[in-house]
Amino acid sequence: MKSRFESKEYEFLEVESRETEDGKIVSIFLNNPSSRNSMTWKMGEEFADLIHSIKKEKVLPRAVIISGRNDVFCAGGDLNLLRSFSEKTFSQNRRDMRKFYGFFLSVRKLPVPVIAAVNGHAIGAGLSLTFGCDLRIFAEEGKYSFNFVRLGIHPGMGSSFLSPELLGKSLGGRLLLTGETFDGKFAKTCGLAVDSVPKTEVYTRAMELALSLSKAAPLALQELKKNLYSWKHLDSALKKEAESQARNFISDDFKETIKSILEKRDPKFTGK
Repeated sequence: MKSRFESKEYEFLEVESRETEDGKIVSIFLNNPSSRNSMTWKMGEEFADLIHSIKKEKVLPRAVIISGRNDVFCAGGDLNLLRSFSEKTFSQNRRDMRKFYGFFLSVRKLPVPVIAAVNGHAIGAGLSLTFGCDLRIFAEEGKYSFNFVRLGIHPGMGSSFLSPELLGKSLGGRLLLTGETFDGKFAKTCGLAVDSVPKTEVYTRAMELALSLSKAAPLALQELKKNLYSWKHLDSALKKEAESQARNFISDDFKETIKSILEKRDPKFTGK
């Protein structure tokens, strides 16, 4: 008999389950083929609903894998979604951004190990989602970047907290400030990724890791996850991010960002 989350159909997600001798491993695939798996409001609602459904299962999976369809992980925020923010007030954006972060970062509250199988490019909020997972496998040839400042906005989706938490203030700050692009080999070298393999092997390697984790005592892992992370500190960072992004969304610089994307050119920021 299928569980509730396996029986439900989603527009922007696909769910697969694998039964092992030790228990179930659940795989979640971002699937927005029209825009490189970019994050929409609807995808966020579906993602949060799915995570909630998994948490409510009587028998929890031993591990969860998050990956992407369409030969990419996630291109970040959807352009139409970003345009909508430029048309809202500061108060509306502060409220909506905090809610939007919560949709995807709900993954951090799963009581079981979560592996990001980063099978291709992960940009902006898409990369932030991988930082919110417990373990990461990166595609060697993938391109990864916190490009927020290059779009005229403060980093969001918890990246201002998660990046320094995982990489230290020096390297984490560097990636946020410069918006530089790095590959999977760099991710492994700096300790961000458990492994870096060709993109065709990413999901297989993530499943190997999930099978290994499934051998551990589930109650011990659940208690460990409670003690590894402080949601209180992340929540404080999210509130600050939402306020900063809300301020940026009503700036002339962000209007220039949207215009430059539509005109396929580099933006020219004025600091207004």
